[in-house]
Amino acid sequence: MDYSKHISEHSKARNPSAIRALMPYLNRKDMISLGAGQPNPATFPFAGLTLTLKTGEKIDMDGALFNRALSYDLSTGQPLLNEWLCELQRKEHNPPVKFDLAIGSGSQDLLTKALEMMINEGDAILVETPTYTGALSFLETLKCDLSDVATDEHGIIPESLENMLANWPESNPNGKKDQPRPHCLYTIPSGGNPTGVSASLERKQAVYKICSKYDVIILEDDAYYYLQFGEKRTPSYFSMDVDGRVLRCDSMSKILSSGLRLGWITGPQPLIERITMHTMVTNLQPSGVPQAMTYALLEKWGHDGFFAHVQRVADFYREKRDQFVESLQRYMTGRAEWTVPHAGMFVWLRLLGGITDSYDLVMQKALKENVLAIPGLAFMPHKTKNEYIRVSFSNVTKEEMDEALRRLAVVVDREAVLNGVKINTNDA
Repeated sequence: MDYSKHISEHSKARNPSAIRALMPYLNRKDMISLGAGQPNPATFPFAGLTLTLKTGEKIDMDGALFNRALSYDLSTGQPLLNEWLCELQRKEHNPPVKFDLAIGSGSQDLLTKALEMMINEGDAILVETPTYTGALSFLETLKCDLSDVATDEHGIIPESLENMLANWPESNPNGKKDQPRPHCLYTIPSGGNPTGVSASLERKQAVYKICSKYDVIILEDDAYYYLQFGEKRTPSYFSMDVDGRVLRCDSMSKILSSGLRLGWITGPQPLIERITMHTMVTNLQPSGVPQAMTYALLEKWGHDGFFAHVQRVADFYREKRDQFVESLQRYMTGRAEWTVPHAGMFVWLRLLGGITDSYDLVMQKALKENVLAIPGLAFMPHKTKNEYIRVSFSNVTKEEMDEALRRLAVVVDREAVLNGVKINTNDA
């Protein structure tokens, strides 16, 4: 593939840091370095680190690993952790083409760098409707246009994507006839945020084929991949990437700790190189201590132990999902419509009762009843008002689920009366 057409002018202008380019040599035992301004670790007050797991097990971190974590290191991340994650990608996804991997300060760090790498001012980018508000907020700063592709309970609708690309620029939702056709698709294929929807294998295969036809890079933001509730995880875009057109973002936030701020991005070497160059000239590297903590745990577990852990995490959230759906059926039948999620932490509620503006409902009325949800407006590429809200079951007890949805039902009922709409709860 010719990746040059997918790299923004801003990214092309970025050159490697002269000092950062020498980092791979600094940890060689035969090398005497007079070059880098490394603080002397003898002045650091930290002597070691012991991790205590919830099982009661203790991990005494290797001294060399810990000392290295206290100093500057590679922009692509701690080498031992980087290789462990590369092997994870091979075991889990078995991609058909060669790939590189870079670690970042959470997947959001890498996602924004990937977007900046591919988008010039005035470009259009393909996004799902609705999609992650964190990505939308960043895209606003790039001064690009959002070309929204329709979705349903099975993910992206291939016909919508094909129609957009085949009929460009007439299909351009922004009305610009001189705008180049989009060359990047941003998608959240597992447990989508906000919809909770997961793309089926058949949909992924169809979408990949379309993207191959029109030379579109797929930015696969898959933070909820390991939170799938089925017996087998649906294969990723990365696993079917025969062209080398998938950039895949993964995260430890949902499976180890969100406060670690540790994610990784995998994909073609020319694209990972540009993202790494961005890191070189901004935050230099991901933080050393969280990487060392993560590697110490993963080394102890091994890949089989990691897979066992993520299965327990998925089982935990599946049970939460089941409890929440039960509460939804009890309190929101006739008041909302929803699709039961097969992964992740979210349910996307379409409010009934004649409600057309969920933002006003949440901000002016639901908050007064001490129940909080995220208005659908936050997830719409073109900020259109709508009747949807995102609700999450990840961090509430069954009792709190019941009470929160009872309060929300009261708000919907009051709004229905104002709108002259009768709520049918006969099936509740």
